Amino acid sequence: MKVLLLSYTPEPEKQVAIAANLCYSNSDIEQVKQKFYDKEEQKRLISILLLHNHLSPFEHASFTFGIQDVSRSLTHQLVRHRIASYSQQSQRYVTMKKDLPYILPFSIEKSKYREDFINYINDGKKLYEEMIKDGIPKEDARYLLTNATCSNIIVTMNARSLLNFFELRCCKHAQWEIRKLSFIMLSRVKKVAPLLFEKAGPSCKRGFCRENDENCDWFLKFKGDISSL
Repeated sequence: MKVLLLSYTPEPEKQVAIAANLCYSNSDIEQVKQKFYDKEEQKRLISILLLHNHLSPFEHASFTFGIQDVSRSLTHQLVRHRIASYSQQSQRYVTMKKDLPYILPFSIEKSKYREDFINYINDGKKLYEEMIKDGIPKEDARYLLTNATCSNIIVTMNARSLLNFFELRCCKHAQWEIRKLSFIMLSRVKKVAPLLFEKAGPSCKRGFCRENDENCDWFLKFKGDISSL
């Protein structure tokens, strides 16, 4: 899995602070803009927004990720997050390479089914290649490819959507591959917008469990602080 932060709104925290202040100001936009050059003022206002769950101003800051070598199983979960933009490698137009990578889940890798799983994947890849050579359209031959098949995707989300994504997908109850992705994405955005994502992560960071599993070891150990997760 490789995750790149390709681009993001310049000065995302300033952008959010300007948008938030405009809601409550009778000043013109240029005056509001000047006010928020100060980092401490940005921090003060963003803290208030997070405290009161007033997150619409967060929608003015966007982040674009390049995500590589993840399974189609993961991307099917990812695109369920609706307030986002996606561009994914097409199995209809792109001929999958002979050495097409795939994801081998750890639970299968350590089980007695490891070799059966690998053989199944390889048999499907071989038949896929034969069909392509025989003139079967890629859009039909791809039906042989499994959810384990690797794919690349570009994703753009605004900060509010990302907060929701992290709350759901950083959770211990999330599927392991997308949970791994979410923590990597979180580490990327924290570097460029630490104020916006200071409290980001699974809901147990804010002291409650969205899964109603208050016996979860993450909830019991990390509620209010997941810095060591």
